[in-house]
Amino acid sequence: MGALAPERLIQLGLLAAALTFFGLGLTFLLSARRSQAMKDAALSNIGAFIEKDASPSFVCTADGEVLRANAAARQAYATRRGETLAGTLRNTFANPGGILFRLKGQASVEGAAREDIVTRRGHMRLAVHHMDDDTLLWRLEAAPDTGQGRGADGPGLPMLMVGRTGAILYMNESARKLIGSRVKTLESVFDRVPVTSGAVSPVSTNDGSVDVLVTQIDAGAGRQAYYLLPPPENGVGTTGSWASFEDLPVPLVRFSPDGEVRSFNRSAADLIGPALAAGEHISDLMAGLGRPITDWLEETVSDRAVQQSEFLRLSRADKEMFVQVALNRMQDDGEVSVIAVLADATELKTLEAQFVQSQKMQAIGQLAGGVAHDFNNLLTAISGHCDLLLLRHDQGDPDYSDLVQINQNANRAAALVGQLLAFSRKQTLRPEELDLRDTMSDLTHLLNRLVGEKVTLTLSHDPILKPIRADKRQLEQVLMNLVVNARDAMPEGGEIQIQTESMTLTEPLERDRVNVPAGEYICLRVVDQGVGISPDKLQKVFEPFYTTKKTGEGTGLGLSTAYGIVKQTGGFIFVDSTLGQGTCFSIIFPVLEAPAAKAPAPKAPAKLAEPKHGDGVILLVEDEAPVRAFASRALRLRGYTVLEADSAEAALKTLEDATLNVDLFVTDVVMPGKDGPSWVREALQDRPDVRVVFVSGYAEDRLSDQQREIPNSVFLPKPFSLNDLAETVHQQLH
Repeated sequence: MGALAPERLIQLGLLAAALTFFGLGLTFLLSARRSQAMKDAALSNIGAFIEKDASPSFVCTADGEVLRANAAARQAYATRRGETLAGTLRNTFANPGGILFRLKGQASVEGAAREDIVTRRGHMRLAVHHMDDDTLLWRLEAAPDTGQGRGADGPGLPMLMVGRTGAILYMNESARKLIGSRVKTLESVFDRVPVTSGAVSPVSTNDGSVDVLVTQIDAGAGRQAYYLLPPPENGVGTTGSWASFEDLPVPLVRFSPDGEVRSFNRSAADLIGPALAAGEHISDLMAGLGRPITDWLEETVSDRAVQQSEFLRLSRADKEMFVQVALNRMQDDGEVSVIAVLADATELKTLEAQFVQSQKMQAIGQLAGGVAHDFNNLLTAISGHCDLLLLRHDQGDPDYSDLVQINQNANRAAALVGQLLAFSRKQTLRPEELDLRDTMSDLTHLLNRLVGEKVTLTLSHDPILKPIRADKRQLEQVLMNLVVNARDAMPEGGEIQIQTESMTLTEPLERDRVNVPAGEYICLRVVDQGVGISPDKLQKVFEPFYTTKKTGEGTGLGLSTAYGIVKQTGGFIFVDSTLGQGTCFSIIFPVLEAPAAKAPAPKAPAKLAEPKHGDGVILLVEDEAPVRAFASRALRLRGYTVLEADSAEAALKTLEDATLNVDLFVTDVVMPGKDGPSWVREALQDRPDVRVVFVSGYAEDRLSDQQREIPNSVFLPKPFSLNDLAETVHQQLH
C-alpha cells in the first residue's frame, strides 16, 4: 500500500492539471465568443447606422475585406460580404488598390482621410475613418465637378491624369474622344516628351497629329493633370470658348499686342492679385525680363519669339512672387491677341536664389582667403622692414614717429585681414573650455567703454550655465561687433541687453534653412531697442561688405566676421528684428558634454626686452622675395647663418651637399611646386634631427594634419614682426 501511494498522488495531480487546463480553455472560449459577440454587435450597430445613408458606405477589415455594406452600396455595386473593396470598385476607379492603400495609410496616422477622384461618372469623393476595433469605414459620394471631368457644369476639356512614372492613370471622355482610344503612357500621346506646360504640342490621334495647347497642374500625391486645350491659332479666343476657361484651374490672361489686359480667368486673378484688371498693362503687373516685355509680345505676335517661356516677378505689394509665363499667339474674330499661361514659380525661384547665394558666399570666401594670404605676405614685408628701420633710429630721431605710424597702421591692416579670414572661416582658432559668465564679466568694462554714456548695458545670466568650447578672443570679437552695431542702431540712446540661457532641444530646430540638431545648448542674445532692420535687408546682414551705415562708418565685415567665427566654432547665429522696436541676435553654442580636466596654467615666459643672439645654420625657404629678404636680414642680425631658397626644389638641391650642417628649417607652407610640409618630410628622411618653423598667411589648421606627422615643428602665422621671428627661432633651437 505504501508503494502505491506515490502513484495515486501522481494520478490525482494529473487529473487536477487536466481540469485546470479544461477550465482555462473553456474560459478563453467563452471570452473569445463574448469578444466576437461584442464585435458583431458593434458591426451591427454601425451597419444599422449607415444602412439608410444615401451614399455607398462599406465597413471593411484592414486587409480590405467587406464586412458590411449599406443599401446604397449593395444597389450600386452588388456588393457581397467577403469581397474586397478594391474588387468592388475596380469598375469605378482606374487604380483602386493604390487609392485605397494611400488613404488607409493616411487614416492610420490621422484617424481619417479623404480624396476627390476624377472618374468616368464625374467627380467622386472617397472618405475613410479608422475605428477602434481595427476596422475601416469607407464612404463614397459625388463631389462637385470643378470642370476637370466631363460633368455638365465643367467645360468638358480633354484631361489626362498622369502618375509619377509617366503612366496615364485616367483619361476623361473628352480625352478618349480626342485621341480615339485608351492609352497608357505619355509617349503614346505626345511626339516629344517631356511636355512643356503652356506650349503648343502635337498629339497623336487615330486621325493623325493634332496640335493642342498643353497646361499642366499638380493634382497631389505625385500626380499631374494635363489639360489639352485648343491651340490659339484654331480660334481659342472666341467669346464663348474663352468664357469656358473661367473655371479652369490654370491661370490664363489674354493681352492685346501692345500689352493691355483684355480678359483673364479666375485662377489668374487669384495668382496675380487685385492689380489684374482689364486695361492694365503687362509691364505694371510683372517685371524682371531684363528687356522691355513689349518686345517679347511683339516677337510672339510676329512668330519671331525664340523663348516661349520666361520667369518674371509679380508686382505685388503684399509678398514677393515669381511666375513662369508662356506666351502664344491667338486669333479672335480676325483680331490678333496673345494668351499667357501662368504657373506659380515662387518656390522654384526661392530655391534657385538660395543656391546662388550659397555659391556666391563660397566664392567670396575663397577670394577672401586668397586675398588675405597675399596681403599677409605684403604686411610681413612692410612691418618687417619697418622693424629693421626702427633698429637704426632712436626716439629722438625725427623719422622715428613716422616709422611708428607705419608700424601701427600695418598692425591695423593685419586686423582687417583677420576679419577676412574669419569670414572665410580660415583663421586659426584656439578653442578652450569657457564659462560665459566669466567671459562676460571680464569683457563688461570694455563693452561699457564702447557703448558710451547714452547707452545702458545690462547683463542677465541663467543661474545654471554649462561650459562651452570656443576661442575666447574670437568670442569677445563677436560680442564687440554685435554690441557696436546695437549702439549704432540707437543714436538717441537706449538699453542693450546681453542674455545667456540654457536650452534643451528635444527635436531638431529648423530655421532660416538651417537644421540645429537636438541636444543641449547655451543661447547668447544681444538685444537692442534701436531702429530695427527692414525685412528686405534682414536676409543680407551676414553678407560681406554689406552695410546700411554711411560711407566711412563701416566696412560691412562686422556681422560677416561674427557669422564666420560662430560657424567655425560649431555654433549657430540667427537674427530677429522689427522696424521701430529693435533687433535681437541669438547665438547658439553646443554644450561641452564632458569638460576636460583643467590642465595647470603654463608659466608665462619671461618677457624679453630683446631676443637673444644665437648661432646656428638656418635654411630659409620663401617664394616671396620681400619676405625672404626681411627674414634673412633679421636672422643674420641675431647672429645666425642663413641659407636662402626661393622654392622647395631649390631647398632640396641645397641639402644634397652631405657636408652641409643645417640646424633649422624656416619654410613657407604654400609655394609653387612642392609645398612646405611635402619637401620637409622628404628632407627629414636624411636629416631627422632638424627642427622646423612653418610660416604662412593662411590659417594654421590648413596644415595641422600634415604638421602632426612632422616632429619638432611649430607654426608662425604671417604677418610676423622681427621679434616674433627671432623669438620663435631661438625657442626652437634652445
